[in-house]
Amino acid sequence: MTVRVGVVGGGQLARMMIAPAVELGIELHVLAEEEGMSAALAATAVGDYRDAATVLAFAETVDVITFDHEHVPQDVLAQLIEAGVRVHPGPDALAIAQDKLIMRARLQELGMPQPDWAAVVNATELQDFIDSHGGRAVVKTPRGGYDGKGVRVVAAATEAQDWFAALEEDARGGALLVEELVDFSRELAQQVARRPSGDVRAYPVVETVQRGGVCAEVLAPAPRAGERLSEVAREIGVTIAEGLGVTGMLAVELFETTDERLLVNELAMRPHNSGHWSQDGAVTSQFEQHLRAVADLPLGDPSPRVPWTVMINILGGPVEGGLADRFASAMTEHPTAKIHTYGKAPRPGRKVGHVNVAGDDLDDVTYEARAAASHFLD
Repeated sequence: MTVRVGVVGGGQLARMMIAPAVELGIELHVLAEEEGMSAALAATAVGDYRDAATVLAFAETVDVITFDHEHVPQDVLAQLIEAGVRVHPGPDALAIAQDKLIMRARLQELGMPQPDWAAVVNATELQDFIDSHGGRAVVKTPRGGYDGKGVRVVAAATEAQDWFAALEEDARGGALLVEELVDFSRELAQQVARRPSGDVRAYPVVETVQRGGVCAEVLAPAPRAGERLSEVAREIGVTIAEGLGVTGMLAVELFETTDERLLVNELAMRPHNSGHWSQDGAVTSQFEQHLRAVADLPLGDPSPRVPWTVMINILGGPVEGGLADRFASAMTEHPTAKIHTYGKAPRPGRKVGHVNVAGDDLDDVTYEARAAASHFLD
């Protein structure tokens, strides 16, 4: 019997589930926010994911619901569960991905290594934290931030005064999250897949390179990742997946500190930018794995197919013309590059696609990936 998987959200992550869904014989349905989104090829409905009636009507057409993003409100998720809909990941897990203060508290309960942190409700509390942590700290809005949005490095509480003012105007109140400014040598990411029956598979830990708060490059596996580091990263990912009851793909963003510790930075309960390399570099891509997991099918092998894969994000795109105008030159000069575009119009800072190159030599692979991606930029 064909499994019907419904994806709430019509972005590029839903788009990249289409090909593996076809290969697995899964019937993919997408609830897109508007016409013409990245996953338009599979968009069987268009509507507001914040409207319970819209999401419930969509759920009636599928066997299981999953997500392109973590923004579906908890009251909508609760109504799905009450109606008997299979939802993966479930509301309890998604609540942790939706609110960074809840995330920090739950990770603390699980004994996970993370930066020193606090919830602060006013400038005095924030300044006290800054003063006790070397004169600088990272302030985050607990909800809605991504790709560097909702994150500030501050040296004085006054630098977050507008956020405190917004809290005062919000009837729900709340607090800001403040964290120590971690002295890290690089950023890593650990992906884990878990199905409802409990089976877990871990991908190799990868290195991520951020520019302007946005992931620009991923090197898989992470260079200089010895057996101990890889083992610790895997243990962290599996413990979080099992401890939080995550079903589907989980990405754990990590800091590797200058004194060789690993600290949890962020979580994402869906396919993630740090796993795009797996489309061309792993036996089972994160997108196929996510579909397998949420449909409770046997999980695939996450092992690399080749020694190295490098992913380069195409950020912004060309100033004039579309991405399609650049394909021929990129393909001609870099035939080993795999080009993935998202059906989005170019715009400064926007993720409009990525390039993967896999091979035996890291320097060669990195050069080819960067050079191929440069064809789509001005």
